[in-house]
Amino acid sequence: MAVDRANVEKIIRAVGGADNIEAATHCVTRLRFALVDEKKVDQKLLEQNDLVKGHFSSQGQFQVVIGPGLVDKVYDEMIAITGGQRSSKDDVKKVAGKKQNPLQQAIKTLADIFIPILPAIVTAGLLLGINNILTGPGIFFEGRSLVQEYPAWTDFAGIINLIANTAFTFLPALIGWSAATRFGGSPLLGIVLGLILVHPDLLNAWAYAQASQEGKIPHWNLFGWQLEKIGYQGQVLPVLVSAYLLARIERFLNKKVHDSIKLLVVAPVALLVTGFLAFTIIGPVTFAIGNAITNGLVHVFNTLPALGGLLYGGIYALLVVTGMHHTFLAVDVQLIGSKGGTFLWPMLALSNIAQGSAALAMLLVFREQKSKGLAVTSSISAFLGVTEPAIFGVNIRYKYPFIFGMIGSAIGGLVLTINHVLASSIGVGGIPGFLSIFPNQWGVFFVGMAIVLVVPFLLTAAYGKVASRKAGGANADNGSTSGQVSSETAAAAETEAVSLAAPVISTGEAVNVLDILAPLAGQVVPLENVPDPAFAERQMGQGIAIEPSDGRVVAPFDAKVVHIIKSKHAIVLEHATGVQILIHVGINTVSLKGAPFTTHVGIDDEVKAGQLLIEFDREAILQARLPVITPIIIPDGQPIVERVTEESVGETVSGRDIVLKVHLSSQGI
Repeated sequence: MAVDRANVEKIIRAVGGADNIEAATHCVTRLRFALVDEKKVDQKLLEQNDLVKGHFSSQGQFQVVIGPGLVDKVYDEMIAITGGQRSSKDDVKKVAGKKQNPLQQAIKTLADIFIPILPAIVTAGLLLGINNILTGPGIFFEGRSLVQEYPAWTDFAGIINLIANTAFTFLPALIGWSAATRFGGSPLLGIVLGLILVHPDLLNAWAYAQASQEGKIPHWNLFGWQLEKIGYQGQVLPVLVSAYLLARIERFLNKKVHDSIKLLVVAPVALLVTGFLAFTIIGPVTFAIGNAITNGLVHVFNTLPALGGLLYGGIYALLVVTGMHHTFLAVDVQLIGSKGGTFLWPMLALSNIAQGSAALAMLLVFREQKSKGLAVTSSISAFLGVTEPAIFGVNIRYKYPFIFGMIGSAIGGLVLTINHVLASSIGVGGIPGFLSIFPNQWGVFFVGMAIVLVVPFLLTAAYGKVASRKAGGANADNGSTSGQVSSETAAAAETEAVSLAAPVISTGEAVNVLDILAPLAGQVVPLENVPDPAFAERQMGQGIAIEPSDGRVVAPFDAKVVHIIKSKHAIVLEHATGVQILIHVGINTVSLKGAPFTTHVGIDDEVKAGQLLIEFDREAILQARLPVITPIIIPDGQPIVERVTEESVGETVSGRDIVLKVHLSSQGI
């Protein structure tokens, strides 16, 4: 397909001209720009361009959605016009990262460090919740716990508590591993550094307060310099700063030391220097800073609990939208480590439920069955602690559910804080979040839960019905969507395939229908669940997504391979009728440069239904912190396609199941 040079020139003008482009690259579906000034972007000019299917800004990159099979031609033409240099995705990402202000960079750094260790924290939180049920007095028996009534359960509860507490006891080791990796150092040295800071020979940080009162804090005597011999269990800042220093020293030594003696010099010197500085300067200073921060927060919430609850409970959903919620993971961990519990996490759990309740209320407002299904599935996800599908798929798009969810969450937060409700652990949100709450405070927490279930639901349903009637009965599903929502804040996963039956083209009176069989095995989810605006907002076309259960992509019908992206993560097939389909494995997997992918076909190959196209290492993608959810798209701009209907949404499918029906124009057959 030839590219209209005039339209490419319009894209260049729309993004502010060649002088406004610092770097540009492309993936299988879109152009990715690092711009000098995004304020110069002419959005109206972009939206009037026939080549452009959508646009949005994410992580300092301005992305223009073109579509598969065409974006590379547009990119080539753009480079020819501007005379610019070709850039890789990493080049653009590096330039774009420099555009972020210090606060944005700090938030992203904390997110990069804490997100990889969340599975361990979530597991610990769940197990501590079970331990709370077994050991909490008054849950099953008046004034007594289950293990007191049935002593045989005591050791069982003790083992659960040991397993659960391990992640928190050795939290500096987890943070050390993740932080060293983020700062470009050795993950193994990061783990060792974290373990050094919690060595058994050190005074347990949780016993520090009592030892201080009794005057029994052990000391080191370094030539007359008295240093407190304490550990940093439950502390965040000491290991973060130490891991940064360790990575810098290690990288410096790797550049300066000859390869023949690196093993004998780099790691020992880096650990020795960092260890001494950690115990002499970094630890004492950051320990004091961390305690000052937590004491300040505690003072504010103790002094003005109602205001604190209203503000944090109300704005938490906004923090999710901006990505700033990751910052408070460190605060929660610090509060638990130094104070024994956090008052922030219970409000997070209620915010999850509030946004889910608002999304569920849209079930009564929507008229289209597909939108009703999205309201139900996204609300269930929020009730279980994952709010991104509800926030980005429903609430933000229609605005008022999001606002009413925040109102309900603010009221719930007020109830929790004036009653000083605390969580003993983090990681469990939504309705299961009660497991993190101290059992003697469950009653108040359940009152807050009732508020966030009822208030957002009633307000959203009532307002939605009134607004729908005022609109003259217009379809409430046609809410406006914003192409500017960051693709970083939402969530995802992927499939299995066996031999496929041949696709069916069934003839009706007005149209022919092409059945698209599942190219992967797994759970079918709506496109709205994909954490990328280009897919979620259907800027490229109609379709579904699959969360795969294995790493095989097979042909959904007899077809010709018309395009394979260089990084092997996406493929475009064409049916004999002319219908094209895009299969895009994962989100932002172009950054892996083809490493987890193996292609078994080439461009222009003829393939049969069920034939293996691509294999991928699902675990490698997840370890790279990327979603494996796979969009299956019928790209826009195909005259032969009259409409596309979704099948099997919410179901687990294999290669014999139909996931899409493409209704073809009768004139095209």
